[in-house]
Amino acid sequence: MSKPVVASYCTTFLKPEMLHVYRQVSGLRRYETFVMTKERMCEDRYPFEAVELLPRNPRRNFISRFYLKHVRKLPPLYYRNEVAGLVDALKRRNADLMHIYFGHTGVHLLPFIEGWKRPCVVSFHGADVILREDRPDYATNMRTLFGAVPLVLARSHSLAQRLEEIGCPKEKIRLNRTGIPLADFPYTQRLMPADGEWVLAQSCRLIPKKGLRTAFRAFARFRQRYPKARYIVAGEGPMQAELEKLAAELGIAEAVSFTGFLDARGLNELYAQAHLFLHPSEMMEDFNQEGIPNAMLEAMATGLPVAATLHGGIPEAVANEQSGLLVPERSPDALADALERMVESSEYLQIMGRRASESVRAEFEQGSAIARLEDAYDEARALWSPRATVAA
Repeated sequence: MSKPVVASYCTTFLKPEMLHVYRQVSGLRRYETFVMTKERMCEDRYPFEAVELLPRNPRRNFISRFYLKHVRKLPPLYYRNEVAGLVDALKRRNADLMHIYFGHTGVHLLPFIEGWKRPCVVSFHGADVILREDRPDYATNMRTLFGAVPLVLARSHSLAQRLEEIGCPKEKIRLNRTGIPLADFPYTQRLMPADGEWVLAQSCRLIPKKGLRTAFRAFARFRQRYPKARYIVAGEGPMQAELEKLAAELGIAEAVSFTGFLDARGLNELYAQAHLFLHPSEMMEDFNQEGIPNAMLEAMATGLPVAATLHGGIPEAVANEQSGLLVPERSPDALADALERMVESSEYLQIMGRRASESVRAEFEQGSAIARLEDAYDEARALWSPRATVAA
């Protein structure tokens, strides 16, 4: 018996920070999948054969495009002539449903979703819960999207709550954890330094949401007490020059290292030499927030306790006082206090590390997460009922 087919739509497949999407798409078991995308990136990092590359700017007669856009006032999906490519790929691949990654992409595809003869699910991952104030119709279109799909997927309970706040019916929301391949991140027994050579690690995109300014200031205070401590930052992003300048201003430049992007092997090497993992994420003014950071889960799986914030989905993974310490956002002093408290007792730190690893292995194993995702696909297909269609 052939497997059902899900079309995985991701506008760019894949940006470096989209490892969680790759793990889902490549990890399906009961479903076959192919990817529909407008841009292929990082092919060496994210190899995948079944990719339908859709034209980004299909050619269309200028007069026809002007007529569709300005006279008939059709949405971009139509005047850019994207529908034909979608229909062709879905027909050839005999797709049973479509999984659209990221809410803003779902809004873009809304006219097609409303007309297709199959169900769609849309998954939200963090930044895509932002309602775009520069587009007055965006909030309305988002609510229409919620009505057009049988299920909406959220990476964390905090994101699910935000989806409710912006109009998604609670009964449509399903938790969509992105799991961790635990075999790639084995537990490591660490030796605690006797001379204060503590190693703190953080792995993330270098963007404001990750709380890096707070982390740098907290580390500067921590180093006053432990002058041999080091802080290693793995990742890439637009804030690097700013952070290098901040490290110099704080007098910690010689103790801070930027490694750039690391693969699983490189991350394991980093985690093996580290004693603590930092992730003091912050809510942005536009409600851009974390789901549950994958890098944090990977570090925890190896036995690293976490110093982080009461932000987004982080408290869903880090049990305060058990597998780490959680502090308010944007508080360098509170974070520094937590770091100092965590290293006061090597036994306490090791217990926290074991609990961190155990909790990730119990709650975030990749196979279980994939099974729940495929259950959501089953449910979406069962809930969906045919409607009048405009797209074949």
